[in-house]
Amino acid sequence: MEANSLSMTPTKDLLQPIVRLTPDDAHYFYGYYDNPAWSGDDSAHLVQRVEFRDRMPTPTDVAQVGLVHPGHDGFTRIAETTAWNFQQGAMLQWHPLAPDRKIIFNRRDGERFVGVIKDIVTGEEQILPRAVTNVDPTGRCALHANFSRQYDFRPGYGYAGIPDPFAAVNHPEEDGIWLIDLESGEERLVMSLAEIVRQFPGPMRERKIIVNHVNFNTDGSRFITLIRNFADQVEPKSYFTGAITADADGGNACMLVDYSIASHYHWRDPENLVMVVKRPGEEINLREFRDRTQESHQLVHKYFEDDGHCSYSPDRQWLLYDSYPQEGYRYLYVYHLASGQGWCLGGVKTLPRMDGVEMEIRCDLHPRWNRAGDAISFDSLHEGFRGVYSMEIGSLLKQWAATAAR
Repeated sequence: MEANSLSMTPTKDLLQPIVRLTPDDAHYFYGYYDNPAWSGDDSAHLVQRVEFRDRMPTPTDVAQVGLVHPGHDGFTRIAETTAWNFQQGAMLQWHPLAPDRKIIFNRRDGERFVGVIKDIVTGEEQILPRAVTNVDPTGRCALHANFSRQYDFRPGYGYAGIPDPFAAVNHPEEDGIWLIDLESGEERLVMSLAEIVRQFPGPMRERKIIVNHVNFNTDGSRFITLIRNFADQVEPKSYFTGAITADADGGNACMLVDYSIASHYHWRDPENLVMVVKRPGEEINLREFRDRTQESHQLVHKYFEDDGHCSYSPDRQWLLYDSYPQEGYRYLYVYHLASGQGWCLGGVKTLPRMDGVEMEIRCDLHPRWNRAGDAISFDSLHEGFRGVYSMEIGSLLKQWAATAAR
């Protein structure tokens, strides 16, 4: 295994012990913060296993898809894929309709990226016509955005090996956000990049744009997407992000955040969500928005003074957040929404903030709640290799909630 070059202690100020869920025989990671990594009964956690962490994946590099069981040693291999990256993996997740039995992930099939629904008991597979970007929490549909275009924009979030057929087109009519029926496999384009520019032109009229992240709300009735431009066009250092919401079929679209700076987000319920933003004249901040309007309010706390990965607890009483490198550590935070109080769960050693290829293969914590809301998992390299870790926090949350209620 590769040695970690940092000389500081692996962890700092942990309020609870952390437990590595994955073996130390390779590099393991889950990926993003907003997909269901824990099984329905919290007895298993999905992971991907790879043999390296110090370079970008090539089109032939294989990631093993499998699971680990907290409290038990070993990794259970389920499948393999060559459609993956270090930030979001293969979009590996549990199927909402069978969260202990079926998984969803992406794979390369010849000259296309496809989605796979796999029964981990029988081994039966259903192939979806396009790779999955996000799954409706009710298990009916999935959304797709072009992973080849994403690779050209930010390789750490796309898949290598298949050229974007629309690479020369700034906002094509034939590409954008696709809706896929998970039962039938039927697909349709519900919002093209051309339509996005027609409805919300702003500074994008002459710029090449991309759908960068797209997520259903909690009942699958609407989705949010970030629209960004390729920064090498028109003005080399100009980079805009707009946040747009729409019905699942692409109708009733709304510009939630005008083209400025917007980043990570998470839905609280069908109508409200939290998002990191930086609007003209403001510092970066975390705000809760009401969909279909531009109504919002800022969550004021020292933990939200920089970008981070935000997610509501299953009971929607808490917000989980993390940090980018701060003096060699990445930190984990929880915030009690009703009282406005926050606590730092501790920090883990990390590599400093980097640029270029190093930025694309970095190891963000991407903290994730378990189903019961009493534990979290996260990716880290503080032991010198990529691993998936967990922390039990149920007792802390009860203690802090009682303190906040006084």
